[in-house]
Amino acid sequence: MIAVVDYGAGNIHSVARALTRVGARFSVTNDPSAVAVAEAVVLPGVGAAADTMQGLRNARVDDPVVAAIERGVPYLGICMGLQVLFDRSEEDDETPCLGVLRGNVIRFPEGLEVPHMGWNQVRQVKDSPLFQGVPQDSNFYFVHSYYAQPSDAARVSGTTDYGLEFTSVVRRDNLFATQFHPEKSGLVGLRLYANFIRLAGQTPAPEFA
Repeated sequence: MIAVVDYGAGNIHSVARALTRVGARFSVTNDPSAVAVAEAVVLPGVGAAADTMQGLRNARVDDPVVAAIERGVPYLGICMGLQVLFDRSEEDDETPCLGVLRGNVIRFPEGLEVPHMGWNQVRQVKDSPLFQGVPQDSNFYFVHSYYAQPSDAARVSGTTDYGLEFTSVVRRDNLFATQFHPEKSGLVGLRLYANFIRLAGQTPAPEFA
């Protein structure tokens, strides 16, 4: 079973609808023990870094999420689910995050309108099973004011241009995370979810097989 971690983020229902559409078997949960035994983990997120980290801690799912990643189960982080993987975020006066990946999350520079909101292209810079069947430079939907700067360039799987080139997809082994929202990105976004559930050992709905 895939655990969709519910710590109070606002886009849980959109993620659940997308997973249902691609034929996933999943449970929306804030139970640490369910996350601890999950076959895969999805961590959605919207809002601010401090609120996200506080929500994870209050639900006591922060450590189980990290443990799931470290034991190698497929993980998909979405938006804040990507940002909290890093050491810290500049948002909310330097918020310590999960520290799964080395690097920091910084705000877009002065002169760029924030949030970066709407459709933008993702350039795949490394082959990834998450993007199987997704054309190069496909458009995905973004809403964010901060972006990750990984210390290790090998973790960067996709990039996007918004006044500068920023990291929009990261990967480490079975860890995958996107700055954009696949659940708001039409058919290409659903393709990503279908690819992810395949990585979790599930068979997607026929139209995504």
